[in-house]
Amino acid sequence: MTNSYALATSTWDNKELEAIQSVIDKDIFTMGDSVQKFEEDFARFLNKKYCVMVSSGSTANLIGTAALFYMKNPKLKRGDEVIVPAVSWSTTYFPLQQYGLKLKFVDIDLETLNYDLDALASAISDNTKMIMVVNLLGNPNDFEKIDKIIDDKDIFIFEDNCESMGAEYKGKQAGTFGLIGTFSTFFSHHMATMEGGFVTTDDEELYHILLSMRAHGWTRNLPKENLVSNKSDDWFEESFRFVLPGYNVRPVEMSGAIGIEQLKKLPQFLAQRRENARLFIKLFKNHPDFMIQKDIDNSSWFGFSLIIKPTSLLNRKDIVQKLKNKNIDCRPIVTGNFTRNEVMQYFDYEIHNQLKNADYLHDNGFFVGNSQVSLHDEILLLAEVLKS
Repeated sequence: MTNSYALATSTWDNKELEAIQSVIDKDIFTMGDSVQKFEEDFARFLNKKYCVMVSSGSTANLIGTAALFYMKNPKLKRGDEVIVPAVSWSTTYFPLQQYGLKLKFVDIDLETLNYDLDALASAISDNTKMIMVVNLLGNPNDFEKIDKIIDDKDIFIFEDNCESMGAEYKGKQAGTFGLIGTFSTFFSHHMATMEGGFVTTDDEELYHILLSMRAHGWTRNLPKENLVSNKSDDWFEESFRFVLPGYNVRPVEMSGAIGIEQLKKLPQFLAQRRENARLFIKLFKNHPDFMIQKDIDNSSWFGFSLIIKPTSLLNRKDIVQKLKNKNIDCRPIVTGNFTRNEVMQYFDYEIHNQLKNADYLHDNGFFVGNSQVSLHDEILLLAEVLKS
């Protein structure tokens, strides 16, 4: 029986170390052939036309948002209304704020932790241009119902899938339902490339804009025939030619090389996470004190959430201290109700109706980790500690 439960564990072995060494041997450390191969491999995994690797899931959201402003027929402009869930990571929201969009915060469902779909439907107005759909803690949204909600409206989906790589809804990969989808390959996520992320799309113009914005807004990384600029054959002129107000959010070559190896292991990683989840559900499904996340279809189980039931006499502060004393790592459920953060003073936003469920989660929820290795003993330890 184990005596600790870590939030995350390493997924690397000699294959990743050999991949790093291969980059050192090439002596080319910035974005190169390994990043390109990882992009191509990941696009095949998702069954998408284009994948652009970047330095993190956060920067994926940043250039994904930015690109929508620079299309020939821009999908967004400053002041447009974007619907967002009240519970997500900070960098789901920050790029939207930084590009001058008006955020409308909508409550979540306490069972799925994704959108309360009735609240979402009632939040849509004539001003709504985009819905930010976040698949929380590995759980895909009910895209069939969301599509019905926006079926007759000129509204598109941006899908933040940074916590839910490998999740599926009706056999289709989460992160592929929107005009744009984003992913993260941070240490505690489903694949780990040191730091890293992806933007994916089937739209060729967006793909070319993303390629330019990823690297300074220049033309150098664009194909000769592209939908952003008239690129000449003069390599010297095209070396430092800037056409968009871009960033430098390129991944390093080591991250690409590691990612190639990690992707080969991803199916097994996902299988083990789901096996861990089966035990967690068995032990906590009908727990007298806790609600657990309801899988909408085929979650990739980023972690395991627990929310104290209204009928329970337990106090979260006492629970967190007890878990800490027993060497069990836990965290708030993402940011809780994000609108309760001081940073909101910088936002143009409104709250749709009430955020009762987000508030309840904020005050009474926590989560423990999942991993690509068996957590049989760790989950039994958790159950025993919470039982006592």
